[in-house]
Amino acid sequence: MKVEKLVEIIGADFYTGVPDSQLKALCNYLMNIYGIDPHHHIIAANEGNCAALAAGYHLATGKVPVVYLQNSGEGNIINPVASLLNDKVYAIPAVFIVGWRGEPGVHDEPQHIYQGEVTVRLLEDMGIAVFVIGKETTDEEAAEAMNGFREVLNTGRDVAFVIRKGALEYSGKVTYQNSHSMRREEIIRHIVQISGEDPIVSTTGKASRELFEIRTADGQSHKYDFLTVGSMGHSSSIALGVALNKPKQRIWCIDGDGAVLMHMGAMAVIGANRPKNLIHVVINNSAHETVGGMPTVAGQIDLVTIAKACGYPYAACVNSFEDLDRELEEAKNRNELSLIEVKCSIGAREDLGRPTTTARENKTSFMKYLAEL
Repeated sequence: MKVEKLVEIIGADFYTGVPDSQLKALCNYLMNIYGIDPHHHIIAANEGNCAALAAGYHLATGKVPVVYLQNSGEGNIINPVASLLNDKVYAIPAVFIVGWRGEPGVHDEPQHIYQGEVTVRLLEDMGIAVFVIGKETTDEEAAEAMNGFREVLNTGRDVAFVIRKGALEYSGKVTYQNSHSMRREEIIRHIVQISGEDPIVSTTGKASRELFEIRTADGQSHKYDFLTVGSMGHSSSIALGVALNKPKQRIWCIDGDGAVLMHMGAMAVIGANRPKNLIHVVINNSAHETVGGMPTVAGQIDLVTIAKACGYPYAACVNSFEDLDRELEEAKNRNELSLIEVKCSIGAREDLGRPTTTARENKTSFMKYLAEL
């Protein structure tokens, strides 16, 4: 169905969410109609952030908000849904729009398989009424479902539209870009060249895919890298866990701005532990590029100052390959926890592939390599 029709049927005027490729039609529609507007549309740091923001909107206006998310973000909404929105607590109504990655019977990436299996069950276990929208769903069926949902919402309970792959359509176009010139793949190539045989933990999305292809093109082993294909926002914590238990080995973390924002508290934990062998590189294009390019707020904050406030002894920001190489070399020889923020353009190769090894194979080879160090 056309996304404009679904928005009309829902009838809300405030949306908050974390972008999802399955919901690209909705995301592009919201950006075209509202852009980033505090009264109508906010892209939040994580899905729990969205649920709480939606609660605040309802408290102030008495209206029903809409929260959109990929099903991988259901874990982040469990606490605010169960202990804030739930009708046994504050009875705050909300409409969730959930992109169904990993739907059983539909091919998807390994990190989505189990999440796809439990998507509807998790929502129902949280007391959220569910209606699934597929390519065959008619406008009339969606409208009828929403009519039933209104009765549920009036009791202070929550509802969800679960969106199957390709179910929503939108003909409008949105171009996402920034003013930076360095491409992420080339940034990662420079990191690989300077890190040598040091282990790397890379964040979810295109960064890990590019790292994998760089290793393949250079004829290098993939044993050096742990590719965090899921669990967005947690690669730096994984890297911390490795660094603390391999104190004599330098560990690199290739992170993204959206991931850092999603669980920024990790930076405080890293700074408090201050592992001398960890180098945290944040590639910042101020966008959720892997799922379509919608903006993050990372272009409006000072990550270097945040890192230093969290206890990182050293942090710097670069905007050129000359400065990048200098900072990478100095970090490599500093023997001190360091953060390097790298300003990056939006965009990737059209023919960018995906890892050809399984997640378990990646884990096994990485652990074997760590054991040798």
